[in-house]
Amino acid sequence: MSLDLHLILFLLLRMAIAAAFVVSASVITERSGPVIGALVATLPVSAGPSYVFLAIDHDASFIAQGALASLPVNAATIFMGLVYVVLAQRQSFAVSVASAVGVWIVLASIIRLFDWTLAAGLAVNAVAFGICIPLLAKYRHVKMPLVTRRWYDIPFRAALVATLVAIVVSTSGWVGPRVSGLIALYPIVFTSMMIILHPRIGGPPTAAVLANSAWGLLGFGMAIAVMHVAVVQFGSAAGLMLALCTCVTWNLTLWWRGRRAMQRVRKEP
Repeated sequence: MSLDLHLILFLLLRMAIAAAFVVSASVITERSGPVIGALVATLPVSAGPSYVFLAIDHDASFIAQGALASLPVNAATIFMGLVYVVLAQRQSFAVSVASAVGVWIVLASIIRLFDWTLAAGLAVNAVAFGICIPLLAKYRHVKMPLVTRRWYDIPFRAALVATLVAIVVSTSGWVGPRVSGLIALYPIVFTSMMIILHPRIGGPPTAAVLANSAWGLLGFGMAIAVMHVAVVQFGSAAGLMLALCTCVTWNLTLWWRGRRAMQRVRKEP
């Protein structure tokens, strides 16, 4: 087998693995309602595989620098969610999605202009989530209608994430860790849910999934910070595992607290 063919097949395998993660998470989201769906959507099902593949190709220093670039992008994602959630209550699908994606692109472009430190990235996230979480709270409680899947749903989602992974992996060598970290954090799961669910079940129910994702996305930001620190101290493999554990533990805690709150409400006379 030639070297070029080997590289192409390896890239296709990476794309397929990442696509399988995202498609599985999206299906669970549709079937579980906005709360559980939001917790699944904020797991690193897209950025995680991208960073794993970057770690295969690059050293720990590259991954640590990429994480620093990714951290403020997480703040851009929550603003993207806020824009979509607010507009989706009354505006059309095209206006809501295009505006939300446009906001993310503008903010990510601004973020790219600066050299970020861990403290600065954490500060930006604290400010962003401090603003957005209270504003999103009133949009969280909407019943999720029955979703009828169409034949193109899974291929579409798979194509989106596979394309993202291909871009991240194939360009990382010449764009560097900062741009790779930025691209890896593009919210592909949120985008696919907006594009697929909004025309089918309407803006408010789709917006409820994104509104419920705010707290999970906060934990995702903390996982990125953990990854940066842990990669520097212990290497890429340990850093990625600790970041995943942080994200999963945070979301399980949110789920447990949500169940406790529901049980207390049911017991009240």
